[in-house]
Amino acid sequence: VGFTVILISFYVGFFYNVIIAWALHYFFSSFTMDLPWIHCNNTWNSPNCSDAHASNSSDGLGLNDTFGTTPAAEYFERGVLHLHQSSGIDDLGPPRWQLTACLVLVIVLLYFSLWKGVKTSGKVVWITATMPYVVLTALLLRGVTLPGALDGIKAYLSVDFYRLCEASVWIDAATQVCFSLGIGFGVLIAFSSYNKFTNNCYRDAIITTSINSLTSFSSGFVVFSFLGYMAQKHNVPIGDVATDGPGLIFIIYPEAIATLPLSSAWAAVFFLMLLTLGIDSAMGGMESVITGLVDEFQLLHRHRELFTLGIVLATFLLSLFCVTNGGIYVFTLLDHFAAGTSILFGVLIEAIGVAWFYGVKQFSDDIKQMTGQRPNLYWRLCWKLVSPCFLLYVVVVSIVTFRPPHYGDYIFPDWANALGWIIATSSMAMVPIYATYKFCSLPGSFREKLAYAITPEKDRQLVDRGEVRQFTLRHWLLV
Repeated sequence: VGFTVILISFYVGFFYNVIIAWALHYFFSSFTMDLPWIHCNNTWNSPNCSDAHASNSSDGLGLNDTFGTTPAAEYFERGVLHLHQSSGIDDLGPPRWQLTACLVLVIVLLYFSLWKGVKTSGKVVWITATMPYVVLTALLLRGVTLPGALDGIKAYLSVDFYRLCEASVWIDAATQVCFSLGIGFGVLIAFSSYNKFTNNCYRDAIITTSINSLTSFSSGFVVFSFLGYMAQKHNVPIGDVATDGPGLIFIIYPEAIATLPLSSAWAAVFFLMLLTLGIDSAMGGMESVITGLVDEFQLLHRHRELFTLGIVLATFLLSLFCVTNGGIYVFTLLDHFAAGTSILFGVLIEAIGVAWFYGVKQFSDDIKQMTGQRPNLYWRLCWKLVSPCFLLYVVVVSIVTFRPPHYGDYIFPDWANALGWIIATSSMAMVPIYATYKFCSLPGSFREKLAYAITPEKDRQLVDRGEVRQFTLRHWLLV
């Protein structure tokens, strides 16, 4: 499972760093008196561009055409990505030098934040983890004062119970929780490996999940207050304004900010927040890759700084495909396959491994030894039954209800979807591949090999005496 989550984190780095590079590009572009995504008189604009400030109609906004006619949309797709110079994923073109330069800066920031391990990343995180809260608070105070903000907040708080019956909603929610908390990426395990043995992991888990939930909930007010403002400004339903993917961050929000007084300052602050958020998340993902491999292979441990450089350079080189003219297609493909079903599968195997093979009782005893308190029945039932069953459900349903990726009206060719599945299955395949390797490398008969394979190293002496608790019915029934 460890190699699975390491590979997933490595794949995510290919396209996640590109998002940070986009944010950095927008941050630099914000230092102008007239933001470049306001008007249609730029060199990259097409004849179809319609100045949103000149019209308050839905036609002027171009919402129903995936924002294809707004200055903000054309700035992102034509000015930044140069998507109009690519016909598809098989016509990528060269890397854009502006985005490549931004990507280089991102990689440099990541390297010097990680090269000394937690000695440097622990200091950097004080900035990257706290600044977004300051900016979110400022954006919230500004957003709720805008006309139409109340309608947006009402739409945010309204519940569509019929949508809760759709499997895709639960799949998206589970995937989002994994991304938001770092579950299945090895981030939490990598950072917690630096804690003292007696660290109160229960307290940390409660605090982390609570802050994460409150942050996500409050961020919704920030987003929907601006969406309500945009919907009222252009006289369209909020559902026509709301979008997923890069469009919300790099099209809708910049356009909304451009209508505010001191728009350049607000834009700079907003994209600085995205930059710090991105660096903070990317640091966690890269740290899980580096720490996981360094702890496994002692040779890498002795050359951590050089190995860190190799990892970030490999990420940079592969990320170059995402900053070409057709890079958004590579980005979409990776976003769809690299950490979708595979991340849910990784978390499922982790849950089964801990709760069933290692055992909830043994796991609870370990926590009691660390914290002095045994987890109550609620947590033990969640670990043993609820979590594995729910994860198994979402993994199976995500495979059965799979839909190929698309970007706007562009449909990916079959070979691209096949490549995507190769990426997804390559990480999931690490579980049976390494399990087979480990099993075959162990001494003894089939039964002895199996006993050694499913028993922690610290309990190997029990296997030598023939005392394998996993071979007893009591082990599987204990909660």
